[in-house]
This record gives sequence, C-alpha cells and structure tokens, in this order.
Amino acid sequence: MCVLSMVDRFFTPVQAGRSKMRVTHSPLKTSGPAACRPGPPWARLTSLDSIAGDRLFYQSVTPDELSADQTNVMRQALAGMLWGKQYYCMRVDQWLGQHGIDPMMRVPRDARNADWFHMLNDDVISMPDKWEYPWYAAWDLAFHTVALAMVDLDFAKSQLELMLRELYQHPNGQMPAYEWNFSDVNPPVHAWATLFLFSIDEELGGKVDVEFLKRTFHKLLLNFTWWVNRKDRTGRNVFEGGFLGLDNIGVFDRSKPLPTGGCLEQADGTAWMALFSQNMFEIALELAERDSTYEDVAVKFLEHFFWIASAMDRIGDNKDELWDEEDGFFYDLLRFPNGDACRLKVRSLVGLLPLCATTVISRPTGQKFPRIAERARDFLLRHPGVIANVASPRVPGVKGRRLFAIANEDKLRRILRYMLDESEFLSPYGIRSLSRYHLDHPYLPSGVPHRVGSANDVVRSRP
Repeated sequence: MCVLSMVDRFFTPVQAGRSKMRVTHSPLKTSGPAACRPGPPWARLTSLDSIAGDRLFYQSVTPDELSADQTNVMRQALAGMLWGKQYYCMRVDQWLGQHGIDPMMRVPRDARNADWFHMLNDDVISMPDKWEYPWYAAWDLAFHTVALAMVDLDFAKSQLELMLRELYQHPNGQMPAYEWNFSDVNPPVHAWATLFLFSIDEELGGKVDVEFLKRTFHKLLLNFTWWVNRKDRTGRNVFEGGFLGLDNIGVFDRSKPLPTGGCLEQADGTAWMALFSQNMFEIALELAERDSTYEDVAVKFLEHFFWIASAMDRIGDNKDELWDEEDGFFYDLLRFPNGDACRLKVRSLVGLLPLCATTVISRPTGQKFPRIAERARDFLLRHPGVIANVASPRVPGVKGRRLFAIANEDKLRRILRYMLDESEFLSPYGIRSLSRYHLDHPYLPSGVPHRVGSANDVVRSRP
C-alpha cells in the first residue's frame, strides 16, 4: 500500500495546475538520516489540525437548529455517502465473449446484457452499499447526488453526467439500470436531480453552471425520446416501465411478461414521465434565458406534460384509465390482448406517486418568455380537454404563480385522505408502500380469466 507523504490540501505548489507529492511503498520514517522531511506545510498537519478541520467542515454544512445527536446522525450519514464510493470496472463485450456470446452475430434470447456490448465502465461510482450491493443503480445514483452535493458538489455533478456518457447510455437513449439487467427500467429521475444540483450550485456559489445544464439536457433528450418510443405502447401517453423500483407490492412481477398476456399501463410510470416532462421544461427555461432557441423545446415539454397528465383521467367516466373516480385513487391498468381492461385496485405507492409531478412557475418567469406564454395559451385553446381534470394553470396562485400538476384540488384532497390515514398509509415510521387496508382485505383481481399464480400471490399488507 502506498503512503502519500503529503495530502492534497497541503501540497507544495510547483507551478500553476501542478502539485508535488512523495510516494513510498514503506511506512514513513520520522527520525534519523532517512527521515521524510516534506517541509513546513506537512509539519503543520497534525492529528489535532485534521480533527479541527474536519469538525469545521461539517459544521459549515449542518443546520444550526439540529441537536448534538441529530448533528452526529447527519455527519455519519454524509460520511457513509462518501464511504460508498467504489471503483467499478466492467467491459461488457469482454464479459459476453467469456460466455461465448458474440453480440454481432445471432444472440440467444436469454443472453443477459447482450444489448449493452458498447459499455465500458471504468470509474469511481457511488454505490448503494459497496459491501452488500457493490454495483451501481442509475436511479439510486441520482438520489445519491443530492446528498453528495452537500459535501462534494463537483463529484455529484460528475456522477450524473457519468450515466449519460456514450460508454454508459445506450445508443437508443436508454440509461443502464443495474448490473444483473442493464435493460431493466428505472424511474427517470436524472432530470430532476440535474435541476436540483443546478439550483444548489446557484444558491451556494452564486453562479450558474450553464455548461453542466446543457450537457445533461442534450443527453436527457435522448432518454426522453427512448421512453416515448419504447414505453408508450399504444401512443396514448400512458406508460409502462416494469419494475420501476417498486417490487413486492403488486399482483404481478412487473419485470416479467404478464401471465394474462397484454400489458400493464402503470400509474407510477406515467407519473414519472409527467415529472420528467416538467423537469425538462424547467431546464429548457433556464437555458432559454441565455439562448432563445431553447424556447421551442420548452413548449414541446410543456405540451408533453399536458398530454400525459390528461391521459391519466380523460373526460368522462372511462373504465380504461388510471384514475378511479369512485375510490378517488390512481391504479395500474391491466390491458388484455383483446383490448379489454381492468384496474388493479391495490392501494400502494403506485397511486401516490402522481402527487410528485407538481411544478410551480413564478410570475416573473412567465413574463420573461412572452412567446412561450402565447404558444401555451394557443395550445390550451385548441385542446381545452387536457386541463379539464388536472390542476388548471390558468388559475393564478400567490404572487401570480402558476401550478402545473396532475392532481387538481379535489384529487389532492381525496388522495391525501388515504395517505394521511393511519389505517391506510400513514404509519409511526412514515408512509407505507402498501396500504394497511390490505391486511384485512387481500386483493385478487376481477376480470382475470384464470388464477394469478398461487394463493400466496394474493396481495396482503402487514402493519
């Protein structure tokens, strides 16, 4: 193990952009003729200096109102995030070759990751847990960056960009999910994380990293297009997605083909895409402040949001949509091969996630872009039905703010009735992923022509 005789914050400068350090394979000698004598900066670095500097650093990122115990928890949590960094190396074409698979020839249908032969992972990446889960997961990583931004903003931004590099992102625009199946689908939260880090950077440093925003936006355009082309099977702005991070809370394994045939139109997948549209709209507005050519793409994503939000609850009482007017909740929709459909009335996080697709636009923002505002008005005049059952952006809020959300006031109140009910979602430890209602009311879907799996597949809930 090499021991650095100087640490990065006390390097002796040689010239601009370079630092001097000493590397040895042996422990440093501190006395005698062969002693390491790095100079005054090293001499000042004592263990006490290091501890004091460490404390000062964490004090600078810890809110003053936290107690000593809460401060310790926060520091340990951030230290855990930093400890979770790990070098990850995987060359997929080489791995496939070792398994006798040539991706340029005919590939067995069950060959894992055969579509990702372009991938070369050779980077330090934030892992969910480098002891138990020593692999990255794209959507976990997006959430990691928000926490990491508190202690290492540059590393956080580099992690977001990493998943969008050509050595990771598929040529068709899909982002890799995780090692055992890169083709699985994670919720599209990279745009949200990008916007979050951009805002943190602006707030902490008083500057705007426009180049970071541009780089990520252009790659996210590819990812958004992949979602629209691959996961909206019928072209009706209702999305599938499969797993999407939610397992063991539904009737089916959403990562596998349905035993009934057909497809599963997902309330959470559609909600994630509504949020993705909102985030891309906000990023486009930020870029349009400096380059008016982004105004057109901002309008595009605004229209995408309205189409997606309105598809979840169309005008009229429709049995083949995600919103259930009788229950006042969003459900997945099982669509059979013959075109029939039934809602899977499992009250789970799937039905709460549409609340996340909520964005507030300030009045000054609207005034900055008269062309966008005019085109948005024209769109709503031509398609008034898209805001019939969602929060109306025509109604101004406090200080002229405008709300873009899937749930209007009535839907919001009805969903919160479940979410804040202790006999449903609210537990002493937070929000349950599955309503406690199902503890006494197991669910077996009606309209399914045969039994779904074994009796153990009936959805139940535990306290």
